[in-house]
Amino acid sequence: MQEPFSPSDFITIKNEYMSTYNILIVEDEGIVAKDIQQSLKKQGYQVVDTCSTSEQALLAAREKKPDLILMDIMLKGDVSGIETAEIIKKSLDIPVVFLTAYADKSTLSKAKVTEPYGYIIKPFKEIDLHTTIEMAIHKHSSDLAVKKERDLLYSLIENKDENEVLFLKSHARLDKVKTSEILFVEALKDYVKVCTENKDYVIHTTMKDIESKLSTPSFIRVHRSYVVRIDKISSINGNELIIEKQNTVIPIGASHRDELMSRIKTV
Repeated sequence: MQEPFSPSDFITIKNEYMSTYNILIVEDEGIVAKDIQQSLKKQGYQVVDTCSTSEQALLAAREKKPDLILMDIMLKGDVSGIETAEIIKKSLDIPVVFLTAYADKSTLSKAKVTEPYGYIIKPFKEIDLHTTIEMAIHKHSSDLAVKKERDLLYSLIENKDENEVLFLKSHARLDKVKTSEILFVEALKDYVKVCTENKDYVIHTTMKDIESKLSTPSFIRVHRSYVVRIDKISSINGNELIIEKQNTVIPIGASHRDELMSRIKTV
């Protein structure tokens, strides 16, 4: 007959299946830092370092690249835990969970700006520490996966735009033209002129039809008679813009100006 599990058996099983994460502790109260370290080790986590100042925390974060940082909000010194977390978020993208004995609205409002992955109110329970860490690391992993997928999608869109082609009629033949080579399109009554870097094409079609075929983010209607490729604009002066290479001056329609300005980056 199989012997029943003892408490020590359950502890062994828990430790075998628990993920081992590297944690950096940033806490300027020595006794509290030691308690946190002991709690983390008991729960199977690896404490890579314990720091008491912002300078130490930034150095340790860069060198040891922990999976998560437990950060005291009210660090002693010139740089607070909130400011330190903001630096870490921008430069290292390591999830931060704040440790605080202050749960007042003002403190939490300041901390929210850094978008932390959780808060632990001191004094804390071990189960709260464990749960917050696991949830924070899981959320950060999910956020990274979403960011990776988004970046891949943007990359595909950009590549598609660069590789997209149109076949434009030139006398009795069709020329393959990359949309990235098109400077602008001009409506001429029953015809449309497509101006490229190397050649102009006059086609018997409508502006509406050609605009639908240039429905990528790189093109914009700036006037009832003109569609331009945004990255071919060399300058904008009042109600006119200039297309690079040809130095063609194109009017900007009043009803299209706001959309144009929203699509370009200005300083």
